[in-house]
Amino acid sequence: MSVAVRPLFAFDNSYVRELEGLYAAWQAAPVSAARLLALNEELATELGVDPEALRAPDGVAVLAGNATPEGASPVAQAYAGHQFGGFSPRLGDGRALLLGEVIDVHGRRRDLHLKGSGRTPFARGGDGKAAVGPMLREYVIGEAMHALGIPTTRALAVVATGDHVARETMLPGAVLTRVAASHLRVGTFQYAAAHGDLTLVRRLADHAIARHHPHAVEAENPYLAFFEGVVDAQASLVARWMLVGFIHGVMNTDNMTISGETIDYGPCAFMDAFDPATVFSSIDHGGRYAYGNQPHIAQWNLARLAETLLPLFDVETDAALTAATDVLQSFPDRYHECWGHGMRAKLGLTDDQPEDGELIDDLLALLHAQRVDFTSCFRALSSSVLGDAARTRSLFTEPWAFDAWSDRWRTELSSHRRDPQAVAAAMDRVNPVYIPRNHKVEEALAAASAGDLQPFRRLLDVLAQPFVERPGLEPYAAPAPPGFGPYRTFCGT
Repeated sequence: MSVAVRPLFAFDNSYVRELEGLYAAWQAAPVSAARLLALNEELATELGVDPEALRAPDGVAVLAGNATPEGASPVAQAYAGHQFGGFSPRLGDGRALLLGEVIDVHGRRRDLHLKGSGRTPFARGGDGKAAVGPMLREYVIGEAMHALGIPTTRALAVVATGDHVARETMLPGAVLTRVAASHLRVGTFQYAAAHGDLTLVRRLADHAIARHHPHAVEAENPYLAFFEGVVDAQASLVARWMLVGFIHGVMNTDNMTISGETIDYGPCAFMDAFDPATVFSSIDHGGRYAYGNQPHIAQWNLARLAETLLPLFDVETDAALTAATDVLQSFPDRYHECWGHGMRAKLGLTDDQPEDGELIDDLLALLHAQRVDFTSCFRALSSSVLGDAARTRSLFTEPWAFDAWSDRWRTELSSHRRDPQAVAAAMDRVNPVYIPRNHKVEEALAAASAGDLQPFRRLLDVLAQPFVERPGLEPYAAPAPPGFGPYRTFCGT
């Protein structure tokens, strides 16, 4: 039985107040020997909490799920979802709890959420637990995405439970505390719609509008404006993923947020050699969620959201369908605008010229054909701007092909009449040196699971400044060695 402790957070739980029918009140399962593994002090301060209070025994008890903080209303959230294209009308938090919502020091409402906290009514046969490795993966990838400027959920803490979980082998258990703008998903709307409760769908939409898209309130059709806001947020988000070679790995509708934050870092990974067909997830046998498919899948998921909102768009079905289709069909243009702007910045091109698209496409084709490391190539291009192409040429098995492309690129750059030093500096601000290289992530997680957290902490420190090249960190900027792979990731359940 959980016990009350002194206040740590100032909760204001709008989800529980406003959305009865979309959760089950629940308590975390107790753990035998809670021990803090990682604490995000910056994020704690942002939430208005003293990090030392979280390090204290009472704080660790809350982060482990052994104690319920005053003001919390722990619930397992209900949602449905299309998983690899197949619809499940009842998914929900099978091993997670929303503790409540906190208004941070910037006035933003943030969810406080436990993951790996035990079975819930939505567990579907799972054990409700999580292992140290996958929870630390979520921590490190979320922090890397945050440092890269990509909207993301973040980890406040990871606590070892002192218990073991059964996977392929027995693994040390852990609980993650996740912070999000909210955990509202496309699947949340699907759950409400699947139960045939239009009133609940409307309450959910009103809640989401107030929380994430308040501009929609003033629109002629608020629900359509809300949908347009979600489409825009997701187009921008997926474009940012693509610009850094990030592959989510499990883009089910229950993993697409209404806020436009990245959520769920299970089978995710970053691409080394550029290949649009890259898949890392062990369960994505058909490549549905491959790198190059992510924009298409995002639009497909948004179509599923539109289906749940049709009755709110218009009482006339045909009019509702027309309105939804018009917004949905704007996704490719919204995506390509974000992606194109980002790619031009990566290449130092400030103006949108007709030939830019061909220049970008030809470089990507060249990277694919010669299996060039995506991150390393774009970072090295700034040296080429300054007259030293050796770093970039060394990445290509046939450097003469790069030379031919580079001649066209440099001609385009010269037409912009900008100082090369300024161009190179601007490129380095958007082309990271350090991403969570898969082999480095695995090294850190394996060491942490065996009790050594130093590689994990070192990796976090490197990824906190992804655009600043620092001496001595060359191994963190290098692609995986030849003996690493084929790489496969797992969901951790």
